[in-house]
Amino acid sequence: MAATITGMTNHDELLSRIAAQARTQCRTLPPGIGSEDLANAEQLVGFELPVMLRRLYTEVANGGFGPDYRLLPLIGEGRTAVSAYRAEYGSDQGRGHPSPHWPRGVLPILDWGCAMYAAVDCLHPDAPVLLFEPNADPEDWADAWFADSPSLAAWLQAWLDGTGWWEEDVMLADDAPEPQPWSDAARRIREHP
Repeated sequence: MAATITGMTNHDELLSRIAAQARTQCRTLPPGIGSEDLANAEQLVGFELPVMLRRLYTEVANGGFGPDYRLLPLIGEGRTAVSAYRAEYGSDQGRGHPSPHWPRGVLPILDWGCAMYAAVDCLHPDAPVLLFEPNADPEDWADAWFADSPSLAAWLQAWLDGTGWWEEDVMLADDAPEPQPWSDAARRIREHP
């Protein structure tokens, strides 16, 4: 499946660049996961992962690379994307609030710290990356969700190019972009069983 990204024509070329950057960033990367582990992870979360996310975890590495705090492993020992999703989505109470806070199908892939996550909307065909930022203690959990990138591929491209909001130069610039609310957050949270 090919996707068009600024300056890129398909996922193969982007994945090649990501793998090279990951090897530069980390001398010792965990190996990619196999098809059995991928199937187990998808069974545990209850949905299929987007193609690009599947390929990151199988062809590049099982986490340990990416922006700042680096991608969580998908599955394995310790804290993983699967365990973080199950903890966030599975909690009956959203951080002291009487309502759920985590939408189904939104997989946390990177922990920014301070309870903030980068998460992929695995139920959307473009696999947009979302930012969960609960630190303002919102009355409505929809207010803690922001659109980070229109697709996982574009988010990864921003990492490679050094243009993501998390980059210090970008963050401190006079014209730094403000995070935009995720327009689908309220509806998706209400769908929580």
